[in-house]
Amino acid sequence: MPRDRSSEPADRRDDRRDDRREDRRDDRPARGSGDLAAALHGLHEGPYARYRSLTGRRWPLLPGVTFSLVRAQADPFAPPSRCEVRLDAAAAGLTGLGPEVPARRRALAGHLARRARAAAGDTFRVDAGGQEVLQRSSCEVGADGGVVLRFGYHLPGPRRRVDGRTAARELTGALPELVRSALLADALDVEAARAFADAVEDAGALRALLPGRGLVAFVADGAVLPRRSGVDPRPAADAVPFAGPPSLRVEVDLPHRGRVSGTGVPAGVTVVVGGGFHGKSTLLAALREGVHDHVPGDGRELVVTAADAAAVRAEDGRAVTRVDVGAFVAGLPGGLDPRDFTTADASGSTSQAAAVVEALEAGSRLLLLDEDTAATNLMVRDARMQALVAKAAEPLNPFVDLVRPLHADHGVSTVLVAGASGDFLDVADRVLLMRDFRCEDVTARAREVAATPTGRVAEAGAFPPVRHRVVDPASLDATARGRRRVGARGTDALLLGEHEVDVRAVAQFTDAAQVAGAGWALEHLVAAGHLDGRRTLAAALELLAGDLAGEVAGWAGGAHADVAVPRPHEVAAALNRLRGLRVRALRDAPGD
Repeated sequence: MPRDRSSEPADRRDDRRDDRREDRRDDRPARGSGDLAAALHGLHEGPYARYRSLTGRRWPLLPGVTFSLVRAQADPFAPPSRCEVRLDAAAAGLTGLGPEVPARRRALAGHLARRARAAAGDTFRVDAGGQEVLQRSSCEVGADGGVVLRFGYHLPGPRRRVDGRTAARELTGALPELVRSALLADALDVEAARAFADAVEDAGALRALLPGRGLVAFVADGAVLPRRSGVDPRPAADAVPFAGPPSLRVEVDLPHRGRVSGTGVPAGVTVVVGGGFHGKSTLLAALREGVHDHVPGDGRELVVTAADAAAVRAEDGRAVTRVDVGAFVAGLPGGLDPRDFTTADASGSTSQAAAVVEALEAGSRLLLLDEDTAATNLMVRDARMQALVAKAAEPLNPFVDLVRPLHADHGVSTVLVAGASGDFLDVADRVLLMRDFRCEDVTARAREVAATPTGRVAEAGAFPPVRHRVVDPASLDATARGRRRVGARGTDALLLGEHEVDVRAVAQFTDAAQVAGAGWALEHLVAAGHLDGRRTLAAALELLAGDLAGEVAGWAGGAHADVAVPRPHEVAAALNRLRGLRVRALRDAPGD
């Protein structure tokens, strides 16, 4: 028997009449998506949890396009549901743009993700990242040219009831429109997509050329290095284009751009000097971010750095777990062994010493340091301090005396910004001066200056081999209250199980999705057996690198969250800051 609604309040009856009018006006499903619209209407006004009945199916949305609800949120106030749209190769129209090449696949996915984000409005949440072109779970392109777009969507549910009408209107109306305007072949700006992919492929080719040229970095003539602000990474307006010194001029031939000239930074020890606000740190920041490819128009498309470069800094208060800092520390109070150093509250000097060793353990062969963020007492002891405090009373070996052995004995180069300590001129292979954001080679003048003795004497002459750690995999538990917990709080913190890992000092994290990616990579290290309690961390990271090159879903929890692929170096940096980390053993070789 039909319900008697005569006793309902008038405003409730008016709401139902409005609903019926809205139903007649807006609920005409997009062609091919009638089944989904019917299913949503069938759930209307049911308990919110009934949305879950839509998962596990693939619904036709448009010709060659399907939709699936991968994960339905638990209630209207939970994080948004995870949805997926798949386009076959014919619908996407990318086959002539080289999707069979991995770098171009990543670039095309980045281009489409940015188009989808622009078309999504406030209804759908598409992670497209910023200026860097990273592989992301939000959009992936297959070798055959098919496309997968993953995005967040808040399933509507006033009063914790299914609002099937609104969901149908958005998923079978607004979503097909997004696909038509941003993803379908008919809407594709082929030349813009090709230019995007060409730029990324050129950057990768340039980075691959560095070792054969004896270089660790390259900055193209005319590159725009300054950013708009500390919170806006887009190129600064009216910035001075980069111009390098003739002595370091290099020309390279790239697949699409052709012949390009710029400044090649050779392997060895490079010191960057100059007055305040003249561009020293700006240059170092561009080199730091040169491990990633950038979008066309960024200004740094052809600023590339060796793929294993690591930015290192002091970090008061961080945890350090069983790191051999013996190269930097000759002794510790209380008889502690610096070759097996652990602390829950590192000083600036010991944190920087640990960061250098950890970077080497992870495979980095290029260190990037800025005097502004370094521990002064670890960087150098000048002649006056040496005269006042005898070496016997100073356990620290300064970086200035270790930077050359690092290169000579271990093949590790350094680019250092120095604005105050002239003692680094004694150990530099080359000295670059930044003046009004233009770069000059002042090596000859620096050697003349350094020829006048200061009275300082070297306090160390060798950098011993790195000892490698064997991590206890149980200390990387990603569960909290019986459930897997992996996520990020911006670029400040990684959430892993019960742990909140402070990663603010890991400067080469680009965005929250990449921090989350590091968390999933840590979880994968254990789940895949790479960290098994016997293999060294270095060996495990080598195995991880191969996995990270594959589809994101293969290692990142099925790609049920927004994830950007990190380098193994950022994964290691996050692991090293995990306060619950346990290390079973130290070994002399990475493969032991």
